Amino acid sequence: MYAPYQLFSTYTTTACIILASLALQASANYFVITSPAAKSQWQNNAANLVSWEKALLDDIHGFDVEMARMSTDGLTLVARNVPAKQKNLNILLQDVPAGEDYFLIFINSTHGVLHATSPMFTVLAASATPSTTPPSPAKDVPTVTISGSPNPTQQFATTFPAIASGALGSVLQGAQLKALMVTLLGIGFGAMWTMGL
Repeated sequence: MYAPYQLFSTYTTTACIILASLALQASANYFVITSPAAKSQWQNNAANLVSWEKALLDDIHGFDVEMARMSTDGLTLVARNVPAKQKNLNILLQDVPAGEDYFLIFINSTHGVLHATSPMFTVLAASATPSTTPPSPAKDVPTVTISGSPNPTQQFATTFPAIASGALGSVLQGAQLKALMVTLLGIGFGAMWTMGL
């Protein structure tokens, strides 16, 4: 049978470890597509801005961009190995079918890890006039050209060079090292409390 202070110590230590690991995960999983925003309108035969924000210590160095529709099957493979630190990409649409149900997917398609999805946006025909002024394309970043209907059997429209991710470096880096330190600190604190020190 445990004394009351021993049970409290065990529960407190466990709670500290769980809360610390959840806090580290929450801060490391921040990845948001900021453009296109909800109800944005993209124009055919024009460069359209894609932008994002992400956490610094999430170990995501690059990702793949795919475009999909809600009403029809199919996927357009836009760009592979997009450098995450770039924060912007321009997509030039050519003869992409008009529709109000497009969205972007940021994914690691090799491992199937989903990083972010955009809100739904509209693709307008080349002859249509947008009802709002779209954001200007970013300067000094690549423009990827996609054309035609979604076709998941086609290759990515653009493949960026491989990104050095440091995967062969030390096993414990960044957020992983912090999580280990917090866990060890919690174990030490719990042990001292249990022993009455």
